[in-house]
Amino acid sequence: MAENGFGTTYPNPMVGSVIVYENKIIGEGWHKKAGEPHAEVNAIRSVKDKSLLKKATIYVSLEPCSHFGKTPPCCDLIIEHQIPNVVVGTVDPNERVAGNGIKKLIAAGANVTVGVLEKECNELNKRFFTFHQQKRPYIILKWAETQDGFLSPEKEIDQDRKPVWITNSYSRQLVHKWRSEEQAILVGTQTVIDDNPKLNTRDWSGNNPVRVVLDQNNRIPKDSFIFDNSVKTIVFTKSETNLSAENTNFEVIDFNQNTIPQILAVLHQNQIQSIIIEGGLQTLQSFIDQNIWDEARIFIGKTTFEKGTKAPVIQKKNPAKTYIQGDELLNIRNHD
Repeated sequence: MAENGFGTTYPNPMVGSVIVYENKIIGEGWHKKAGEPHAEVNAIRSVKDKSLLKKATIYVSLEPCSHFGKTPPCCDLIIEHQIPNVVVGTVDPNERVAGNGIKKLIAAGANVTVGVLEKECNELNKRFFTFHQQKRPYIILKWAETQDGFLSPEKEIDQDRKPVWITNSYSRQLVHKWRSEEQAILVGTQTVIDDNPKLNTRDWSGNNPVRVVLDQNNRIPKDSFIFDNSVKTIVFTKSETNLSAENTNFEVIDFNQNTIPQILAVLHQNQIQSIIIEGGLQTLQSFIDQNIWDEARIFIGKTTFEKGTKAPVIQKKNPAKTYIQGDELLNIRNHD
C-alpha cells in the first residue's frame, strides 16, 4: 500500500495502513501527497461500518503522527474511533514524532505493538530515515560506462554540445523513471558544458527532480537548458551573483574547503531527501572517495571508446546484476 506513494509524498514518508476485523480487511489506505490525508485517515474513511472499528486492529507501516502539520494528528483520529489494537511497523525518526505517537496511543488505552516487519519498513523509507538520522539526502550514484571503462569519448573542439550515448533507449527510459522517483539530480560543471542536459523526465511520466549544478566560476553558458527556469534549480558557485531567477537559486559555498558537506547541508535545508549524482567523473569520484553515498547504479553498455574520460573507480563487491536489452546494470549498496 505504502509503495503506491513512491516519488509523490516528499517531504513526507511513504505510509500504508490496513484495518482488520475478525481476520478480514475492512479498510485500507495510503498516503498520496504532502498536505493530503495520511494513510490511517484514508484507511479509516474506507471502512463502511464504522462501528466495527471499536473491535478492530489497525496496521500501519510507520508510527502514526502526533503533531499538527498540514493535517491533524493521526493518533487523535485512531483514539477518537476507539480502535483498540494498533500494530506499528517502525518508529518515526522525525524529531516531531519519534515515539510520541506511540506514547499517546498507549496513554489512551490502546494495545500497541511495535516493530513488526521493521527491517522492511525501514527499507521502504530509507530516504526519509537517512534525511532525518544523517541530516542529508539519500545519495544514489549513477553512470554509464563502456565495455572498456570509459564515461565519454575524447571530444573534438568543434563538436556540438550533445551527449554521446553508451546505453540503449530502454536503459535511458529507466533513468528517467528513476529521476521521477528521486527529489533531486546533481551534475558538475563540465557535464553541463559538454552535454547541455535538460535533467528532466521527458521519457517518463512523473515529477521532474530539482536540478543541482556545480559551477564554481560561473562558466556554464547562460543559454544552457539548466537556466530555462522550467524546473527548480540550485547552482553552487563561489561568488555572489545577481542571476537568481524565480526558479533558479545560486548558493555560495567555499570551494577551497571540502564542498560535499556544504552541498549536503544546503540540500538538507531545502528539505531534499534523495538525490541522484549523475556526473561527471570528478563529481562522482569525490563522493566515492569520501564514502558519502548509499547506492550506485552503473550501466555497462556494449560500446567501446578506446580513449576518453575514464569511468569512476568504485569497489564492485557483490553487485546485483540485471540486463536490459544487452546493457548490464549493476546495483551496489554501500554499508550492506
